[in-house]
Amino acid sequence: MVAYVIRRLFYMAVTLAIISVIVFAIIQLPPGDYLTSYILQLQSSGQIVDAELVESLKRRYGLDQPYWMQYLKWVTGLFRGDFGRSFEWNRPVADLIAERLPMTIVVSLCSLVFAYLVGIFIGIISAVYKYSIIDYVATFIGFVGLATPNFLLALVLMFAFYQWFGISVGGLFSPEMEDAPWSWAKFVDLINHLWIPVIVIGTAGTASTVRVMRATLLDELGRDYVKIARSKGLPGWRVVYHAFRVAINPIISTIGWELPVIVSGAEITSIVLNLPTTGPLLLQALQTQDMFLAGSFILMLSVLTVVGTLISDILLAVVDPRIRYS
Repeated sequence: MVAYVIRRLFYMAVTLAIISVIVFAIIQLPPGDYLTSYILQLQSSGQIVDAELVESLKRRYGLDQPYWMQYLKWVTGLFRGDFGRSFEWNRPVADLIAERLPMTIVVSLCSLVFAYLVGIFIGIISAVYKYSIIDYVATFIGFVGLATPNFLLALVLMFAFYQWFGISVGGLFSPEMEDAPWSWAKFVDLINHLWIPVIVIGTAGTASTVRVMRATLLDELGRDYVKIARSKGLPGWRVVYHAFRVAINPIISTIGWELPVIVSGAEITSIVLNLPTTGPLLLQALQTQDMFLAGSFILMLSVLTVVGTLISDILLAVVDPRIRYS
């Protein structure tokens, strides 16, 4: 296992080096750059932009250098913990990400825990009582959850709560608690606002987990070792438990892939619900071609994807003794 992990870490380093080049190239693909958008914005407001101002702005943002020089400057800065400076916000990228990362992790982790716990539980019940009214209801809800976009569900809930109860469910804090220092009252206010985003963001994950759990558990419950265990009088809950230990593998194999989701957040849903997460910040950086902010975000998600895949493989070997990496 140790040799396998070391070999994977080497492959990860090579993969991430290639990904960093691809990420930087993708950020440069759209025509123009942040400076072009900024100049157009100044011109649309009626300001006259002369050539000297354009050149000074290019030097200021480092856009007068060739692409390979910009890339090397960005990559070498990453090793020092310097993600560059955001053009639009005129602040270090690391500070912008650090401001929104805690709330993003809180919302995403709660949504993932909700999706896995509820999805696995309903999936087990649906498989054990297949073709019952419980199974049909779970299947119907699962299909509705998969077919309904999260942002649409957010809009429906916002309208329903405001129309029927006069309550605004947007944001993670009440207006009076938005800028208040952390206290027990602010924590309680966060909990009171957190459940709506958790349900909205976790719905799709719950629906897919139910379908995967039901399908894999049904497949295991029909195998010979389960029939032999039942014929020998093993209690039903123990039979389901042993089948569940094998059926959980497909879900464990995707847990690591959720790491990028924890950091990125649900972009569109976060905008609809006015959540102070990193999702809207990433979307805005892509729209304005804020090179260092968008590139750092995408590279971070790539790193988490590669690391998450390794974590999933290790978890599979820990959970299932049949899996060994030589």
